[in-house]
Amino acid sequence: MLYNWLLALHIIAVIAWMAGMLYLPRLYVYHAQALQKGAAKGSELSETFKVMERRLLRAIINPAMIAAWILGLALAWQGDHWREGWFHGKLALLLGMQLIHAALARWRRAFANDANIHSDRFYRFMNEVPTLLLIGIVILAVVKPF
Repeated sequence: MLYNWLLALHIIAVIAWMAGMLYLPRLYVYHAQALQKGAAKGSELSETFKVMERRLLRAIINPAMIAAWILGLALAWQGDHWREGWFHGKLALLLGMQLIHAALARWRRAFANDANIHSDRFYRFMNEVPTLLLIGIVILAVVKPF
């Protein structure tokens, strides 16, 4: 019964984490577009984006990521998945997701300091990376191909 509760909470945490990971780069697209179209650094629009980006990262994405990791590791312990190949593949993709998470946090700091160097096109591309990683992670966790 504990495993099922851990799994349910893990899924909830992952959904919250991924919702934020998919939305934050979209905010960066709009923020970069606004700056490229002449919105002044420090303008009301730019400052609104900064608040939205900070709150999304700190109040949703970071806590959800921490919960997803803790609950996922508890599931791995409960299910004794440490020696299974699919689990190693999933961990590798999760490390990639962590790198994207760290990059999103770094880019948020750049926007907060009015030091963004990337275009809206860059953020459009980066918006797809968490989706691709998520697809691989879900397939490995559900199908367990090896």
